[in-house]
Amino acid sequence: MKNKKTEAAPATTETALTNKVSKWQKLGKQKMLILMSVPFVLYVILFRYIPLWGWTMAFQSYKPNVKFSDQAWVGFKWFKELFKSYNASTDEYIWNLEFLRSLRNTVGMSLISTALGYITAIVLAVFLNEVRVIGIKRFVQTVSYLPHFLSWVIVTGLVANVLSVEGGTLNNILQGLHLIKKPIQWLSTPKYFWHIIGWTYVWKEVGWNTIVYLGAMTAIDPCLYEAAQIDGCGRLRKIWHITLPGIKPTIVIMLIMSAGHILDANFEMPFFLKNGLIQDVANTIDIYVLKFGFNLFNFSLATAAGMFKNAVNIILLLFANWLAKRSGEERLI
Repeated sequence: MKNKKTEAAPATTETALTNKVSKWQKLGKQKMLILMSVPFVLYVILFRYIPLWGWTMAFQSYKPNVKFSDQAWVGFKWFKELFKSYNASTDEYIWNLEFLRSLRNTVGMSLISTALGYITAIVLAVFLNEVRVIGIKRFVQTVSYLPHFLSWVIVTGLVANVLSVEGGTLNNILQGLHLIKKPIQWLSTPKYFWHIIGWTYVWKEVGWNTIVYLGAMTAIDPCLYEAAQIDGCGRLRKIWHITLPGIKPTIVIMLIMSAGHILDANFEMPFFLKNGLIQDVANTIDIYVLKFGFNLFNFSLATAAGMFKNAVNIILLLFANWLAKRSGEERLI
């Protein structure tokens, strides 16, 4: 027995060395792929990590013409200012309603866009998966994908023209069908604005978002559909018991990823479509950062608002991942 153990040890060591060598050999064989990834790694470092140095402004009373070593450090003063600001006339701290409204608007628009985007993307993916006529399927895919390649500036221009009071396409159609007597001021009525943002996002991105779900559906074993057909299941039962459970892990992963973007409501649409009548429901955190950073030159407060947004997104992402883990679903980490 002792001889067998002593003979097994060198073999184990030799196997470990072989595995190490094979890993380095694999890296050597993939050197072209590694070289191709270098520009992307440098891009991430240059534009994602190095700018994090600017976050120090959130803890300073930053002045552009003062050296970094001479900046006054104020701790978490600007983070407190986001929620309560000092009123010199009353000598007390009052709620910063402008930032709180921006936070509310960002969350509201983001949740509406996320909910509508997920539901419509899954429905369209299931519909395309069930279409057997290739020509119709390709036509619908092409038409639904095209808006994704339009910039948000162009999209906002289209939305403004379609929803305009005078000559707007939507008002003309509704009046032609005698559903309304006079044009509706869509872009001047606060209660419509969040829904306009949500449905515009759906129109632009629904076709692109279906790509992930269609890819997940291709991994479902066709034998399951054949067995269901033999058992007498119709299309709706196949969708409910095979297709949706088959793409459930993908749906969960996409939901976890979207949780990390709750405070990343689209910037361009609210910025270009807002006006004085609806600014209380149109201003987002990004617009708040733009106002205080570039218009009022309060870089410290703007940086604090941006850091707050990113911190909340990270916390929500980790919480969604933990919740998925506790529920026994797929997770990112």
